Amino acid sequence: MFIGENLTNLRIMHGYSRKQLSDMIGITEQAVWQYENNYTSPKMQIVNELKRIFNVKSKYFYTKDILRRNMTPENVKVMNIAYRSKVMNVISQTQAEAKHLEYLDTFVNYLTAKISYPTMKIIQLRDEVIEYLNSSDDDRLIQINKVAELARKRLDFRKDTNEDLMFLVEKSGVFVFEKAIGEEIDAYSLWTSNERPYIILGNMKRSAVRRNFDIAHELGHLLLHYRLEFTSLDRKEHKIIENEANIFAGTFLLPEDEFVIDMKNIFHVTNPDAYIDLKKKWNTSLQVLGYRAANLGIIESKSHRNFYAALHRKGYLKIEPLDELIPLQKPLKVKSIIDLVSKKGLVDIRQMIETDWKVDISFFHRMTGIDPKFFGKYLISEQDFGFENVTDLSLRISGKDK
Repeated sequence: MFIGENLTNLRIMHGYSRKQLSDMIGITEQAVWQYENNYTSPKMQIVNELKRIFNVKSKYFYTKDILRRNMTPENVKVMNIAYRSKVMNVISQTQAEAKHLEYLDTFVNYLTAKISYPTMKIIQLRDEVIEYLNSSDDDRLIQINKVAELARKRLDFRKDTNEDLMFLVEKSGVFVFEKAIGEEIDAYSLWTSNERPYIILGNMKRSAVRRNFDIAHELGHLLLHYRLEFTSLDRKEHKIIENEANIFAGTFLLPEDEFVIDMKNIFHVTNPDAYIDLKKKWNTSLQVLGYRAANLGIIESKSHRNFYAALHRKGYLKIEPLDELIPLQKPLKVKSIIDLVSKKGLVDIRQMIETDWKVDISFFHRMTGIDPKFFGKYLISEQDFGFENVTDLSLRISGKDK
């Protein structure tokens, strides 16, 4: 029997309205509604179209899908999704991302069912931040800067570089994925109800330095705005919250003591090209370097305005020097987990894809952002490929499965 809920989940995750899906298939919107509510079952020709659109097997629609079987109910709450965006997001997009996170969280549950973690650093840090914020009488700006400095220390960042940014954030316990979200949204983050933090990075063509700022910005949301109901914010409140995350990111990426020393070597503070060596050192954009210098009072407001005007005049607001040379940091944690559980015989990846999830490789690519070739090697012959080194991400095998 065709299960309409499975279709609904796929449609929402892909961000399609019933009208959009009906137009793609060449049927009425009413027909899609009937399929989803189990009033009628689609003919096999329609099922074949659905499986092509969503990259799943035909049998996906005839058994309870992976969400029904493995998802923790109410674990992903739409109201708690924090966006790095120039605009407040429409509810349909937010619902699509919430559904996407449900699939991702189910995927992580599936992979990690037989491995366990020590207490994650990100949770310890978040609890320390909450205690500080609840007991502190400091000005909000001081609070944000102190939290950023604390985060850099607790996550074991070096004082003079951000080259391990992605690795250290993932190692702390954050699950980072890539996804083509859309032009208006750079990234978003969320704490699930079972205390699992996610950062979803969009705009995969962004430069490495802009991506680094996205990561730091979302880390700021995870620490400063825990369980905040973002969907209830008005435009003014949304702008304030985004600005707080921006301030956090600047402080986090450019620690004051080291950066002040660096700026002593900048003699032409209004010339963006004078900051290129600092961009190379910190893997941050020229724009962020200028803002941080202005926020610390190292350069005056007038000088910063001239600096920003020069950025615009040189075309650096679109693309900066070194943008095409600094390598983009990619999420590796989930790939490492997949290699680990496969190598230990805890998860059969072929069975996961074809039998348990009943999808095609392209489904996992869209869901996780991981190259299809990575999954494809497991479908050819796992014995014919060597495994990548499992990065130290503080994982261990559950005792019963050693």
